[in-house]
Amino acid sequence: MKITGNMVKRTCLAGLAAALTFTLAGCGSRSPLDPKNPVSLTVWHYYNGSQQAAFDALVEEFNDTVGREEGIYVQSYSQGSVSDLESAVRDAIGGKVGADAMPDIFSSYADTAYEVEQSGALANLSSYLDQEELDKYVDSYIEEGRIAADGSLRIFPTAKSTEIMMVNRTDWEPFAAATGALLEDLKTVEGVTATAQAYYEWTDSLTPDVPGDGKAFYGRDALANYFIIGMQQLGVEIFQVENGEMTLNVPKEELRRLWENYYVPMVKGYFGAYGSFRSDDVKTGDILAYTGSTTSAMYFPDQVELDSGSYAIDYAVMPAPVFEGGRNYAVQQGAGMVVSKSDKQHEYAAVEFLKWFTQAENNLRFGCVSGYLPVRKEAGSIQKLDQVVTEQGLTVAPKTYDCLTSIFSGMDGMTLYTNKSFQNGSAARKVLEYNLADRAAEDRAAVTAALAQGKTLEEASAPYVTEAAFESWYDSFCEALNAAAGR
Repeated sequence: MKITGNMVKRTCLAGLAAALTFTLAGCGSRSPLDPKNPVSLTVWHYYNGSQQAAFDALVEEFNDTVGREEGIYVQSYSQGSVSDLESAVRDAIGGKVGADAMPDIFSSYADTAYEVEQSGALANLSSYLDQEELDKYVDSYIEEGRIAADGSLRIFPTAKSTEIMMVNRTDWEPFAAATGALLEDLKTVEGVTATAQAYYEWTDSLTPDVPGDGKAFYGRDALANYFIIGMQQLGVEIFQVENGEMTLNVPKEELRRLWENYYVPMVKGYFGAYGSFRSDDVKTGDILAYTGSTTSAMYFPDQVELDSGSYAIDYAVMPAPVFEGGRNYAVQQGAGMVVSKSDKQHEYAAVEFLKWFTQAENNLRFGCVSGYLPVRKEAGSIQKLDQVVTEQGLTVAPKTYDCLTSIFSGMDGMTLYTNKSFQNGSAARKVLEYNLADRAAEDRAAVTAALAQGKTLEEASAPYVTEAAFESWYDSFCEALNAAAGR
């Protein structure tokens, strides 16, 4: 791999360095590092498989080039899953018996980083980045990392994602030919619901001697995103945070639209959720389409596997649906990296590594494998992606490439959003993730049992889709959210 101009060590004018007092802020700083006595850094992350291999390859390249020149040596360790990583960090902070020492750098979502920040364990990254450097990054990514009470930066953006819709195009085509359904219909949330009903009714009609055996069309990963972004599209910020204080906004009219376009089709069998992720459900033929993270593109199956055999499928990548008449908001997600508070040498070295990792060429190399979006403004285009792929001879999986280019081409028309961090934010998000989903699963099981007893779908689902049913859920949902938020 060639070393680019951005990889070489930054130097300062001797006269300026002599005139300034020692500071670690920005490009005018004097490095506290000594290449003859390198600083060793430990990085904890949750990458696995090809993502881990890509990250480790970049770490190795850094160590052999810029790290060797500046006096920085990075060691990376996967902690398994996101929850495993969070547990390891909490154990380290709490000094739990048998826990490893705190790493110098670790991957963290904003809610977890906010908790760690409250304990005073995170370095102030604003001390090491001047405005010129900050301006190279997507503004909303930087703002997400300003979780300190004084607004200073604590989370370094390293890899982001948003959501897309993926469709099993092979099985879509006979359905579309028979019913006139259009992929264009899937651009709105309501269009997805209507299409899912049409698909259920069509598949049910294929076996007229077995009533009520229609199939689900659609599923959704990360139901919390559905609530946060769906409400934002409808003009409501469900978690409104100012100065660390959260105001909960749960207007009934908007939540009714979310209920009607998730819970109702789930109960009626138009939507489905069976495996750990919706890409699993596409693979088993239980659904045709789903909304999920851009990083899920690599997991979209190449074939459907049934008990009777398997067959190859093609795919379509589409923008995540937006509510009719709503604003085009899309979720901004993906963990950044935080730096543990330690000493100036280690903190400075950590920021140097993160700045190198997020250079356009390096960040896009990681994105080509992982499906993550790059974080610098200059890297977020199809042209830059193609340039890096060509110049570095990268092999990119078609699904990942199509996913990235789909987002890049639509970025100008969408607004990325993530709510600000607040105390008990993780607990509140879990309510969004599981409250409605658990009730839908329970009530769908009751409907399925009623269908087996000979009732029609309308008869079986009737008790669960009434105004009273919505009111009951709404009250319990608000109560659960308030409890989780400590109110």
